[in-house]
Amino acid sequence: MSILLINKPAGPTSHDIVSRARKIIEEKRVGHAGTLDPFATGLLILLTGKDTKRQSEFMGLDKTYEAVFVLGEERVTDDVTGERRYIGGGILSPSSHASGGPANRQRSTLGLAPPPPVQTLPARPAHGSEGESMLPSSEKVAEILKKFAGEIEQMPPAYSAKKIKGKRAYEIARKGGTPALKPKKVTVYNIELLGYKYPELKIRTMVSSGTYIRALARDIGRELGTGAYVKELKRTSIGPYSLREALDIEKLRKEI
Repeated sequence: MSILLINKPAGPTSHDIVSRARKIIEEKRVGHAGTLDPFATGLLILLTGKDTKRQSEFMGLDKTYEAVFVLGEERVTDDVTGERRYIGGGILSPSSHASGGPANRQRSTLGLAPPPPVQTLPARPAHGSEGESMLPSSEKVAEILKKFAGEIEQMPPAYSAKKIKGKRAYEIARKGGTPALKPKKVTVYNIELLGYKYPELKIRTMVSSGTYIRALARDIGRELGTGAYVKELKRTSIGPYSLREALDIEKLRKEI
C-alpha cells in the first residue's frame, strides 16, 4: 500500500493526517503530495515507503476543487479563518470583525493563532442613488468567471507557504509585514458556476498545480467590485485520482 487516498475532514492539518497514518499503518516513511489548508476538505494523497520520493510527480498534477466564496468583503488570509480587510457589499454585519467574532472562533477551532487586527473600511451602499441594486447579478458573475478561464497571472496570498529570502510569506504577514511576493502564471482549465445567491457563490474549477483557490476568490471578488473570500473548499480530484476512491482516515485501519 504505497499510495493512500484520504478524504481529509475540516480541522486537522495535512501534517496531522500524515502523523495519524504513520501510527495506523506502522510506517515511518509517510508524506503527503499536496497540502490542504486546515479548513479545507477532500482528497489528500499520502505516499509511503519508497514512493515518498515521487512527491514532486504527484504535486505537479492538475487539481479539481469545489468552493464556496463569500462576496462583500475580503479577509487577510483570503479565507474564512482570517479577519476582515474591508467590507464591500454594505449588507454584512461588521460584528465578526471583533476579536471574539466568528473568524477568530474558527481559527481557534482549527488550532490557529489569530492574525494581527486590521482596520475595517466603510462599506459600500447596497443600493445606488436611484435605489437600484448594486449587487452583482447572476449574469455578471458568470461573465466575470469566464475572464478567469485560461492562463492567468496570479499573486499568491500573503498567508501562504511561499518563501521570501528563507522565510515563509505567512511568517512575515503574521508579524504585520507585507511579503514581497511575485505573480505566477497558472492555468484555470475551466470554471463552472454551480450556484449563486448573494453573498455566496459556489464554483467548480480544474486548475494547474500551484494555483491558489484563495487568490482566485480574492481576484474574482475584486473584478466584481465586492471583494471575496473562500468559505468552503473541497478538493475532488488530483490528476486521475478521485475523491470518490478516498477513505476517511479513521477507516484506514480496516483496509490494511
